[in-house]
Amino acid sequence: MGSYIEEFTEVKAKNSSEEALQRWRKACWLVKNRKRRFRFTANLSKRFEVREIQKSNQEKLRIAVLVSQAALSFIQGISYTVPEAVKGAGFEICADELGSIVEGHNLSKLKVYGGVEGIADKLSTSLNNGISVSEDLLNRRREIFGINKFAEIPAKGFWIFVWEALQDTTLMILAVCALVSLIVGIATEGWPKGAHDGLGIVASILLVVFVTATSDYKQSLQFKDLDKEKKKITVQVTRNGYRQKISIFDLLPGDIVHLAMGDQVPTDGLFVSVQDGSCKMLVTTVGMRTQWGKLMATLSEGGDDETPLQVKLNGVATIIGKIGLFFALVTFAVLVQGLFSRKMIERSHWSLSGDDALEMLEYFAIAVTIVVVAVPEGLPLAVTLSLAFAMKKMMNDKALVRHLAACETMGSATTICSDKTGTLTTNRMTVVKACICGKVKEVSNSMTSSVFCSDFSDSVVRMLMKSIFTNTGGEIVTSKEEKIEILGTPTEAALLDFGLFLGGDFQAERQASKLVKVEPFNSVKKRMGVVLELPGGGFQAHCKGGSEIILSACNKVLNSNGEVTPLDETSINILEDTIEQFASEALRTLCLAYKDIGSDFSAENPIPFEGYILIGIVGIKDPLRPGVKESVAICRSAGITVRMVTGDNINTAKAIARECGILTDDGIAIEGPEFRVKSEEELHELIPKLQVMARSSPMDKHTLVKHLRSTFEEVVAVTGDGTNDAPALHEADIGLAMGISGTEVAKESADVIILDDNFSTIVTVAKWGRSVYVNIQKFVQFQLTVNVVALIVNFSSACLTGNAPLTAVQLLWVNMIMDTLGALALATEPPNDDLMKRSPVGRKGNFISNVMWRNILAQSVYQFVVIWYLQTSGKTVFNLDGPDSDLILNTLIFNSFVFCQVFNEISSRDMDKINVFEGILENYIFVLVLSCTALFQIIIVEFLGTFANTHPLTWQQWAASILLGFLGMPVAAAVKMIPVGSR
Repeated sequence: MGSYIEEFTEVKAKNSSEEALQRWRKACWLVKNRKRRFRFTANLSKRFEVREIQKSNQEKLRIAVLVSQAALSFIQGISYTVPEAVKGAGFEICADELGSIVEGHNLSKLKVYGGVEGIADKLSTSLNNGISVSEDLLNRRREIFGINKFAEIPAKGFWIFVWEALQDTTLMILAVCALVSLIVGIATEGWPKGAHDGLGIVASILLVVFVTATSDYKQSLQFKDLDKEKKKITVQVTRNGYRQKISIFDLLPGDIVHLAMGDQVPTDGLFVSVQDGSCKMLVTTVGMRTQWGKLMATLSEGGDDETPLQVKLNGVATIIGKIGLFFALVTFAVLVQGLFSRKMIERSHWSLSGDDALEMLEYFAIAVTIVVVAVPEGLPLAVTLSLAFAMKKMMNDKALVRHLAACETMGSATTICSDKTGTLTTNRMTVVKACICGKVKEVSNSMTSSVFCSDFSDSVVRMLMKSIFTNTGGEIVTSKEEKIEILGTPTEAALLDFGLFLGGDFQAERQASKLVKVEPFNSVKKRMGVVLELPGGGFQAHCKGGSEIILSACNKVLNSNGEVTPLDETSINILEDTIEQFASEALRTLCLAYKDIGSDFSAENPIPFEGYILIGIVGIKDPLRPGVKESVAICRSAGITVRMVTGDNINTAKAIARECGILTDDGIAIEGPEFRVKSEEELHELIPKLQVMARSSPMDKHTLVKHLRSTFEEVVAVTGDGTNDAPALHEADIGLAMGISGTEVAKESADVIILDDNFSTIVTVAKWGRSVYVNIQKFVQFQLTVNVVALIVNFSSACLTGNAPLTAVQLLWVNMIMDTLGALALATEPPNDDLMKRSPVGRKGNFISNVMWRNILAQSVYQFVVIWYLQTSGKTVFNLDGPDSDLILNTLIFNSFVFCQVFNEISSRDMDKINVFEGILENYIFVLVLSCTALFQIIIVEFLGTFANTHPLTWQQWAASILLGFLGMPVAAAVKMIPVGSR
């Protein structure tokens, strides 16, 4: 079996080739219900359709541009008439006309309307203040231009799932058997006696179908809720003169949207102003009129790639299905041969009565039902059920799983490469120390700006405020409540807050000089720069960034009198010591500097980076998140190595890493530039001990992840929040994007979004991942036991006694216990802390472990012995005689077999522990499933005997059945004390 399953291992947790996906599906030819088996897997034909439509749309766009250019003179010659409804609402352009400008990239037509300003006027909006937010005006805007929502395929209703459950090939064959049984039975025995067997099969089929459909329908609702969460994206807009966050679904034509690198906005629009890395956009088209909306109208979801566990378990199901098919054919042949042997003895073999036909039909139904039981359709579906359950629960734990496989793969993670800022730390930054003009000063809430600035001249303070307020990617705005709000990254917010503390005026400083060029912060260069055109003429450059990087570009410094003095070696050494001192206190350090660059600067040229004048160094405090130290310790005990990858100074990184327990005495901390120049041999020796990488670039992170996965075969989870992190997130086995600080590009590249940016949540995801993996193992162990026993019992009985003790109706009930109900009970167990006290499975771990084989073998042997003993000695033990003795015995066998499964389900709650009752009442689903199973078993035996071929039992017989089932638990407990090889 192991070697067969290996054929399916080319399907990876992510980025599998479509050829591999096609191959394994073809290998799974023995499938009872393809609609159900492959419901939650990738729709490969739909994906192909998506690509073709995207190509077609690109070609249409190209042709539209050419046509619009060719017909320009004709278009300009036609005057546009504004529809009355549009005029009446206060606008001077309709949605279709706006769409024709943007979709056709028609610059000439845009010019006719007066450019972006003209379009803004016609949309009754302001490029500075945005649209009015009065409800009446917003409603009019929605009526004329529509809302920003896209047509979605309606969700499947419950009856669709019922219909799909009915597509099961084996159930259809059984339905035909039931129909023939009804016809023959009624013809030979009359109504209602002749209809009992047929109606029993029909009732069983309907029960299986409705239970299956209910389970699948609930799963679909869970996935629908998760899809809604994935689409919750906010953007920043200016409305009524105030900058605010709104949902992308609330965007309207006329909105002024502020976009930064990595943002997503599913609307069409016109650029208002652009700086490097950020821009303002005027929204012109929303909803189904946008390019995105038109694409969405033609597509449906392609679905997630199947997960490795789904693939492996499909392989297991195929193998067992083949074995079951063989046993079913042999069982049918043996039973028919037995019938004809009896008829030969009775010398009636040349005639075939109605009873004989019904008996053969029953044999055929038993054979088909053996296939129903033998093909464990529930194995791959249990993965989906468990993942859906875990994903829903993880939402409550602040983790949004975007891809099914990630939840499963996280359980095998051996390494977590974590960012520092916002993940290990709170991301609530404040300037707590500053070194200005060579003087180190602490900054506190109790201090006034006059006290802080008392040692510096006004010119120094003015230059410091100018550098803070002009060289920034953040902004200071006034909210509706007339409160000052700081927008931007936590680092930018900390600096801007420091500028306000100094007494600065953000708007006045920005208006005092013209911004000519911006080079936004770059994770490779580790700095940001701007060029200002000064009021008196000439240009001035400002830069800020990593302290040692900016300091290396400075050759002068401002003294306390505001004079520019040379930066000699002694001064440099003092400043470097200050930076190191700040870093050793776990402070993030930034340098600010400026230089005058004359009057011949062109915005086309890069900002120069040498000869700067140092203004000062600031130390920013970002406290460690509560619980991080404990979470890192949990990872260590779980066999998961945590590595910190940060852009910070190495001393800051080491201080934080030691504080949270990542950096140990034998661990290595290295800087990105040093890591980059290492040879393959050096990396091979370095990486196993590497715990901290400081001053790293996104490519350093990508290289580290790649080496960990390919060279060391680690299962790697990596965190990221920026657009530049996308390659590493994509390369990792599990990409973890930060929900608060992450860009939309980072989120799109990730497999899981950590909604609170907290490292402790990542550990929770790992625990849930392990829980999913172990729960599926429990279910597989349980189901394979039922498979083995049901097959052997019916086959051996057919061969040795000429009849099968378990009828078609009874086998269908057993199938539901082990399939849908078993999956519900075992695949939805919540995680426990013990999961994080064992080593991870890793990339090479066997799914069906030695422990599982031990438990399956022991339970199978015990259950087979019980059933076989009852078959051979049951009549004697229970003093059964008379015409109903065979029926009572078979009922006892059926009842004992079912209670063996009930108690085996309890034993399967833990594959290693003897105490399987711990926490059982906390899982209400498990208790409910067991209770319903026991209750319905009583109903089947005591009240549905006519349809289920059972006979009411005495209380002694009930006690014996339950006792025989219960004795499987001490057997399971004893077997767990037998040591076997690795898991």
